Amino acid sequence: MREPRANPPAGPGRFKAGKVGEMERALSCTVRSAVAKACREERLPPAAAEAFEELGPAHLEVPRDRSKGDFATTAALRLAGPCGMPPRRIAEELEAGLDLSGLPVVRTEVAGPGFLNFHLAPGWLNDVVADIRRQGSAYGRSDLGRGVRVQVEFVSANPTGPLGVVNARAAAVGDTLASLLEATGFDVEREYYINDAGSQIDKLGRSVEARWLELQGLEASVPEGGYQGEYIIDIARAYEAERGEWARAADGEERVRDMARFAVERMVKTHREQLAEFGVEFDVWFSQARLMETGAVERTLADLEARGHTYRKDGAVWLRTTAFGDDKDRVLVKSDGEPTYVLPDIAYHRDKFSRGFRHVIDLLGPDHHGYVARLKAAVQALGYPEDALEILIVQVVRLVEGGRPARMSKRRGQIVPMEDLVEKVGRDAARFFFLMRSQDSHLDFDIDLARHRTADNPVYYVQYAHARISSILRQPEAAADVRAGAGPDELALLLEPSELALIRKLADLPEEVAGAALAREPHRLTRYAIELATAFHKFYDECRVLVDDRPLRRARLALADATRITLANVLALCGVSAPERM
Repeated sequence: MREPRANPPAGPGRFKAGKVGEMERALSCTVRSAVAKACREERLPPAAAEAFEELGPAHLEVPRDRSKGDFATTAALRLAGPCGMPPRRIAEELEAGLDLSGLPVVRTEVAGPGFLNFHLAPGWLNDVVADIRRQGSAYGRSDLGRGVRVQVEFVSANPTGPLGVVNARAAAVGDTLASLLEATGFDVEREYYINDAGSQIDKLGRSVEARWLELQGLEASVPEGGYQGEYIIDIARAYEAERGEWARAADGEERVRDMARFAVERMVKTHREQLAEFGVEFDVWFSQARLMETGAVERTLADLEARGHTYRKDGAVWLRTTAFGDDKDRVLVKSDGEPTYVLPDIAYHRDKFSRGFRHVIDLLGPDHHGYVARLKAAVQALGYPEDALEILIVQVVRLVEGGRPARMSKRRGQIVPMEDLVEKVGRDAARFFFLMRSQDSHLDFDIDLARHRTADNPVYYVQYAHARISSILRQPEAAADVRAGAGPDELALLLEPSELALIRKLADLPEEVAGAALAREPHRLTRYAIELATAFHKFYDECRVLVDDRPLRRARLALADATRITLANVLALCGVSAPERM
């Protein structure tokens, strides 16, 4: 029997981390006790207690308008139906039964149609500053994943051409998602699948051969469906320099295979180098050709047949994927005995799970929407749980320059190369901008904005906040106080609205990291970084840090230092640098 899988929970709102999460759990317990008490005293019907348990932690929220409280419960609104009572009346009964002993709640109020709001003491989060400085680069991390093995496969571009901007977006998203999962306690492996087998590789070899023959002064043409672009000519020239003498004496088909192998090796090396320069390193580069050499494809077909999920029709072998939610069954082996592309992909995923991964995440390109259902169905046919495989689609990128679609070099074919964009805007800007929207949304990438060194550029704005703090902390009058830190009495002096708002934003990081990891939403990091930078700039504009009052100066320096640490941690998860000078 297969071991039950401890699947990473998914979806926002499932897990609350850090000080904010601790307070939410404490308040939730308090509300639960108030519901139970009201039921015992018959102020609420017995159905209220059962209905409340079904709500889970979702009844607590943070009001957008902080004047309405630090937290609010919607329990009364949710219980109105089961109780058959007006929600405001329920909220009043709950408020009457609250036991707030040991909690920093200064007052509660029933508001609107039935919200119960909690106002906390201003300094309830002050120890967050000391916690951040103590934890340093570990702040924001958790052990939620408890070491569950997760594989994230991303980019996996065909080695038949250069990496494009959509590959760059997939690289930024996949790498950041893997970092988020690592930060929440999962054992993560990054993998790149090299599609180095199949008809496209044969076409690559023949395309290189055509250009190589032209270099010999012979007439030749790229085959239909072959690969154009000057990069093919570059490969042909390199091949001539290294293998020309052998190739002129070789058999035609043997030469094509050798040229295909040479081209694949050259393209994969280029992809590796470009991704490394982009800050993306893979743990495994997995070859499709080697997978097929091991007999894994044949063993996978035999496994599916033994499980009773295949049948023969019109001379072909079909997989009954409709039994697992697909819209139609899929051909595994054509009538001529050749496997379709589906079968090697199933064999590849069978290999993934055989390596001990409990959860597999694939990031696929925008043209793979129709592939999701068939691959998930195939994984279930192999005996794995429905949610063992998770597929995310990374949508297209439109480059905009001067308010118009960008016209960049296309010497490498019909795509805009990744390296051209990164060279134009820089690695930090490229990664940050790719992460500013959900991967399943189309992205307009504003090249002009990404190059601006002004506050209008989001990545510059965030990095400048880090550099500004670093500059403050370098001041001679700050050094001793930064080293000394600030004790509880000094941190209690942080009572200005902008100080409290900044502390609250700092306290949100553990929950943001956990939420972004579990919901597969790396774009939440860039949003949080911008909000944190905004909170700091507002604090800096309204509160002089290097004041004469030494206890207050120490407190504000500690707050600035905690912000520096948090900004650096968020940027590190995004693969973006945190400069100390700009």
